[in-house]
Amino acid sequence: MARPKVITHNTASVDGRIALSPGIPLMFDPRWTSLAGEGDPYARVLSEHRPGALLEGSGSLVADGAVPDALPAATEDGEILLEDFLPEDAVARAHRGWMTFADSRGRVRWLYKEWPGEDWAGWHLLVLAAERTPLEYLSYLRREGIPYLIVGRERVDLAAALDRLGDRFGITTVVSTGGARLNGALLRAGVVDEIEIEVAPWVTGGTTTPALFTAPDLEPEEMPTRLRLLGIEQLPQERVLLRYAVDRTPS
Repeated sequence: MARPKVITHNTASVDGRIALSPGIPLMFDPRWTSLAGEGDPYARVLSEHRPGALLEGSGSLVADGAVPDALPAATEDGEILLEDFLPEDAVARAHRGWMTFADSRGRVRWLYKEWPGEDWAGWHLLVLAAERTPLEYLSYLRREGIPYLIVGRERVDLAAALDRLGDRFGITTVVSTGGARLNGALLRAGVVDEIEIEVAPWVTGGTTTPALFTAPDLEPEEMPTRLRLLGIEQLPQERVLLRYAVDRTPS
């Protein structure tokens, strides 16, 4: 099966910042909640694109530098833990989509296996891990009945993960609503097809506050990723939605 289409979607300030301060996840920053206003920021994304998976990084839930609670030692053999964990009772449920998190370092301690709220009925948790993910974390996921895929050695191989989502679950569209580093990793992996930016009417500034894409610097001979404008839409609350396609036309 072909790789799923990948769309990155973020709300950003006019100067391209997707947070208000470094190291503070948006969902834990009351300033962002106040600025964002009422309404579910995912509602339009789900309605417009009907993704089979939403993709986030662990940084959406765990602040940089935060030390997660210690886990007990793994109880299973390492060879077993490094196999995909897709329990039938989790995979066979009625699905609207997978809330997928890349967490190769095993940082998140999960409160939900199925996303809460009526609007999220049928959305289930799936973790992307790597061969270097701590075994005690993989054992924890198994005890909790949380499905995971092993994709990559040192860290999650995003291109391979997307292929697996398509092959295993028949997913055709993935929307990444993650942070700058996840966006940057997707961009450098060459798997981003469209970029959506909801430009919000404020300016953040800062020198280390995350921007839309954080990725390794381009070498002198490398060219930036070229884009083709798909549309501009004026939204309520003085916002503007910009939609671009990645232009893969040879130079």
